[in-house]
Amino acid sequence: MYRVLSKRYPDVKCELDFQSPFQLLVAVVLSAQCTDKRVNQVTPALFKKYPNPSKMAGCKIADLEDAIRSTGFFRVKAKSIKTLSEMILSNFHGDVPQTLDELITLPGVGRKTANVVLGHAFGIPGITVDTHFGRLSRRFGWTSEEDPVKVEFAVGKLIPEKEWTNLSQRMIWHGRRICHSRKPACAACPLADLCPSYGIGEMDKVKAMAMVKSDADFR
Repeated sequence: MYRVLSKRYPDVKCELDFQSPFQLLVAVVLSAQCTDKRVNQVTPALFKKYPNPSKMAGCKIADLEDAIRSTGFFRVKAKSIKTLSEMILSNFHGDVPQTLDELITLPGVGRKTANVVLGHAFGIPGITVDTHFGRLSRRFGWTSEEDPVKVEFAVGKLIPEKEWTNLSQRMIWHGRRICHSRKPACAACPLADLCPSYGIGEMDKVKAMAMVKSDADFR
């Protein structure tokens, strides 16, 4: 199944725009309960004004809130971003840490966020269990676990570690484009012959193809 996903999404990459580990970290924090497309609309101006931990730590919280307002939960996110910037300066000499244990000490950063940063900013394999990854893992019959950490470890035993980051992104892409939460486009799915959940979604080929989203929908 993973080989099929790899063929379907050969050039998979993080859909958040960033130019440094710090910018990716901030972008992932902003993406909570928000689309990557919306985050990418907000971050160019944000990173022009606050491109690094030093600048972000020195910002006025009200200005930061205004800059990220459209991403939702802006007060909580602004507090987390400003505080994690201060902690990076005080605890990590101004550099985003490169271990999961250190990353999750930062406010607003859990295992999911940490693994995104490790995988895409530092090339350290990690499994990112978001809602898409969890849903697909269960539909594929890879695990019955609901807890994201348990899903992470269960799927990690099935796929070689070197593929974890790409696996995560391919699962997320497939969940966004074809294997939708409410009604997957089953008749348009490349995994139709392998998926134990085939048939739970749209089985009309024409209707299913109309449900498939393109890369442009997320940029």
